[in-house]
Amino acid sequence: MRASIPEPKVGDLIEIFRPFYRHWAIYVGDGYVVHLAPPSEVAGAGAASIMSTLTEKAIVKKELLYDVVGRDKYQVNNKHDGKYSPLPPSKIVQRAEELVGQELPYSLPCENCEHFVNELRYGVARSDQVRDAVVAAGIAGAGLAAMGLIGVMFSRNKRQKQ
Repeated sequence: MRASIPEPKVGDLIEIFRPFYRHWAIYVGDGYVVHLAPPSEVAGAGAASIMSTLTEKAIVKKELLYDVVGRDKYQVNNKHDGKYSPLPPSKIVQRAEELVGQELPYSLPCENCEHFVNELRYGVARSDQVRDAVVAAGIAGAGLAAMGLIGVMFSRNKRQKQ
């Protein structure tokens, strides 16, 4: 039995917490969401679901929210409402419904499920997951470079003392 979570409003962005990444959908009413999903995307697949992101095509699906969520947790997350004006809910649903069943290009960095739902709600395709991953990789790379430089300097200093 699921904990009581208020039903989302039409046009809301739904953030689903999969292991290692977030899957995104848009609520279209009557318990249904529309989402961009690689053919192998399966709710409750655990860590194996990350493999579904390594594809070049995805299908726009309309499914029950609880079927898409599976055992994972989710929340309504209209996080860009302060930056972008959401389209009217009827327009969001119309645009989403027109795409159901279509096969679209899929690319983790520039055409993923988060880009898809943000395009539907705001008319702006963006993915904070991708941006955050790029920033984290850059910080990690800079840290490794700094550690390497310190190691070289330490090694050189040690040789000079001998």
